[in-house]
Amino acid sequence: MTREMIIAGFGGQGVMAMGKTLIEAGLKEGYNVSWVPSYGPEMRGGTANCSVVISDEPIGSPVVTQPTELIAMNGPSLSRFEPLVEPGGLILVNSSQVENPSCRHDVRCYLVPCMEEAGKLGNFRVANMVMLGAYIKATGAVRMDTIKEMLGAIFYGPKAHLVALNIRALEAGAKYAE
Repeated sequence: MTREMIIAGFGGQGVMAMGKTLIEAGLKEGYNVSWVPSYGPEMRGGTANCSVVISDEPIGSPVVTQPTELIAMNGPSLSRFEPLVEPGGLILVNSSQVENPSCRHDVRCYLVPCMEEAGKLGNFRVANMVMLGAYIKATGAVRMDTIKEMLGAIFYGPKAHLVALNIRALEAGAKYAE
């Protein structure tokens, strides 16, 4: 099993955090992983994407040119990377940020209203965790329990209260990939 994905959006949408979380979970589960970030010149609001590879085989190159999976957190990212996804692949779209989202007919596609779900939870900053929950449910790339365990290591001390919120966001997103 080798998953080559691109996670893309605007800076500040948690694109890099999703990628890092996936590779850390992959490592914890014994996979070979790679993560290559790419930023636009702006600090926030500019383009951001990362290439992530999770594999049970050695990884020959961290460069992802024809992803098997795409997470598009905004319209420009969908427009840019959708044509690259290999036929039979998977595309997850943040339908909160993409007007009239539609996907190719030769891929599986999930529309996930990340901002709406994050808003229901009371914190728009967990929109990326909503998407990550949908991705994990759609692919089984890593176990949801692994991600949940990792949240305790990420959010501790004064931020420990964010663990439960992020878990609720993961679970809300997973419902969109059932």
